[in-house]
Order: sequence, then C-alpha cells, then structure tokens
Amino acid sequence: MNEEGVQTTMETSVKPIKKMKLYGFNNLTKTLSFNIYDICYTSTEAEKQQYIEYIDEVYNAQRLTDILTEVSHIIGANVLNIAKQDYDPQGASVTILISEEEIQKEDVVCHLDKSHLTVHTYPESHPYRGISTFRADIDVSTCGQISPLKALNYLIGSFDSDIISLDYRVRGFTRDVQGKKLYIDHRINSIQNYIDAKTKNLYNMIDVNVYQENIFHTKMMLKEYDINNYLFGITEDDLTPKERKHINQLLKQEMAEIFYGRNLPTLKQ
Repeated sequence: MNEEGVQTTMETSVKPIKKMKLYGFNNLTKTLSFNIYDICYTSTEAEKQQYIEYIDEVYNAQRLTDILTEVSHIIGANVLNIAKQDYDPQGASVTILISEEEIQKEDVVCHLDKSHLTVHTYPESHPYRGISTFRADIDVSTCGQISPLKALNYLIGSFDSDIISLDYRVRGFTRDVQGKKLYIDHRINSIQNYIDAKTKNLYNMIDVNVYQENIFHTKMMLKEYDINNYLFGITEDDLTPKERKHINQLLKQEMAEIFYGRNLPTLKQ
C-alpha cells in the first residue's frame, strides 16, 4: 500500500496458476464490467446541448464498435455478430458476440450466451448547477481461456475518464482430468495488478474485494485536473476568481459523489 492506500504491483499480464490439463472445455466465465464518467461544466442550456452533441459525435455507435472490435482482437476472440444503435436524442449501444474458437456455423448458437462485449452510453446533466456528466457502461464477458483483463488498459485509454468503477468476477467452475473442480485459472488479488503504472499514477484508487468468491472491485478518481478541460465554450481566463473557485467546487463535489457512491453535503463557497 502507498500513502494513499493504493495497492500497487508491477504485474501487468494475466498469469495462469499453472499449466493444467482439463477434462473437456474450460467453462469458467470471466466478466470485466466498468463504468467510466466524464464530467463537464456547462453554464448555459446552449453549452449543455453543445456538450451532448459533442459526446454523441465522439462516442457514437461506430466509434464504440471500433473500440470493442479492437478489444476482441486484444483478448484473442473471434467476432460472431455486431449489433449497434445510436439513439435520439442522445446515447448509443453496441453489442458484439464473440467466441474463443474460430467461427464455424455449428458453433454460433452455443456461444451466443457465453461471450460478449457491450457498451451503453448515458449523457445527463444536473438540473441547475451546470454540471453535465457522460457515463459509459462497458461489459466484457468471456468463456474459456481468453481473459478480458488483457484489454483493460486499452479500454481505460480509449475514454477520457474522471471516475472509473471496475468490477471483475470469475464464475462457475471447470474440471481437471481427475474431476477436481477449478474455480479460477489465473492469479489475481486486485484489478490493480493489471493496470499499468502510468495510469495508476494519475488516479486515487480503493479496492473492495471478496477473495473467496473471486469478486474484485476497484474505484478510481483522477488526482489532478486542469479546469480548462472541464469548460465548454469558455476558458479559465474568462472566469473571475470567484467563478473559478465555484466551478472547481462543483467539479470536485460531482467527482467525490460518484466515487463514493453517495450524495454529499454541498461544499461551502
């Protein structure tokens, strides 16, 4: 642990416990789910609409499809089918069905409910404080030896994220040739094991893990930021010192509430 309570390690690859001989197919299901949040200050309705239009353009269904397709390549999966949709007035969804083996007609049905990649986006805003928040929910679920953790750093790097909430779980069991159940096939004590050092240096992180159930949870909040990256249509130079302080307080409160998962008392001006 470092001074901020962050568990750190240099391990970045998915390491198997040991080479094991299985009886039949590896039935373990590994699911990586995370929410990313991008926050912006929009002082007028016009700026709010411009921000939503910007988000819809940058994170449209086609770009999200490109991101998830690259994820499938990184983890070594084969794409079976892609479904994508942009929504009016805002938002997008993409679902990709994948398999560990090469695509064969007789394999499609058995893989539809086992391995998939999904992303859904949710732009929203505070009714009167001028805060707009973009959320993307991403799920990478695999069955067999392929691991979604291999794509973790690519996914984090594909979005501008102020807050990231990560969940990883291994479900089910597989058997070795002696019939012994195996509930996990790789070493892990934290999702942080698989986040690169440069990224970890940018965020404060906390873990909530249930080791005996193979459930791992990590929350990340950006340590420092430039207010200019959170203004839409204006720059810091356009603000008075009082306005700058007020906006910083709003941004910090929004980040803290998302990070801790609860409404907090309004910060004093």
